[in-house]
Amino acid sequence: MSFRRKRKKKDRRRFRGVYLLPNLITTGNLFAGFYAIVASMDGRFYTAAWAILIAMILDGLDGRVARMTKTTSGFGVQYDSLADLVAFGVAPGIMTYLWALKDFKQFGWAAAFLFVVCGALRLARFNVQQGSFDPRYFNGLPIPAAAVMVAASVAFYHELGDMAPQGSKFILGMMYVLSFLMVSNIKYISFKKVELFRRHPFHTLVGLVLIFVVVATAPNIMGFLLMAAYVVSGPISTFMYHRREALTPKGEDETPPSKLTGSQGLDLGGGGEAQSRPD
Repeated sequence: MSFRRKRKKKDRRRFRGVYLLPNLITTGNLFAGFYAIVASMDGRFYTAAWAILIAMILDGLDGRVARMTKTTSGFGVQYDSLADLVAFGVAPGIMTYLWALKDFKQFGWAAAFLFVVCGALRLARFNVQQGSFDPRYFNGLPIPAAAVMVAASVAFYHELGDMAPQGSKFILGMMYVLSFLMVSNIKYISFKKVELFRRHPFHTLVGLVLIFVVVATAPNIMGFLLMAAYVVSGPISTFMYHRREALTPKGEDETPPSKLTGSQGLDLGGGGEAQSRPD
């Protein structure tokens, strides 16, 4: 009996409650993902795409808020991962299947499911490897970036006036490519360590203002192009590194950024993926 009492006391100490603010933001992320699924089932794919974008923004906020308010917790990490799987795995998978892949039948739903399962594997790998990699890089394409690439494609087609590109081989191929990139070891630049509260060169501010103006003039098209550029940046930098390595005489030690062990946690417009927040 005394052993059971001790165990109950230990369990109570282990879980004393949850922090409200960061977990409410995570709940908002989960809600946005769920709403994207509902909107997709109603055929409102453009609305679903924006819901996924909002989920990414909330995903970037919860971890930052938790760290700033010192309300990090193991519960928050697990809750965030589950919310990310819905918002950035299940929601874009269902949206893309209903929007563009139904005509491919089994190949269509297989591509959608592969996206979901690779996203889940990406999150699980991140949780296991968290804290053991260079935070300047992601190991594989972050799941929020993959989800936003899908959402940006919907917005791009919407801008062109084609709301339902059923049978699009481009979208089918893109889903397979994004799935592979998520579980690959290709390194992607992380923006997580960008210091917003320290001095930067003047041209950095000018560049950011120019990017903002360009995106604001045609958000659907420029958003798609920016996301596409980020997605291909990983394979290109990896190819350039291996090419440079092959041309470098043996004996010269060269350790480029892309060779550094990757980290995860996203801040590609959404700080995270399985939030590197403890929160």
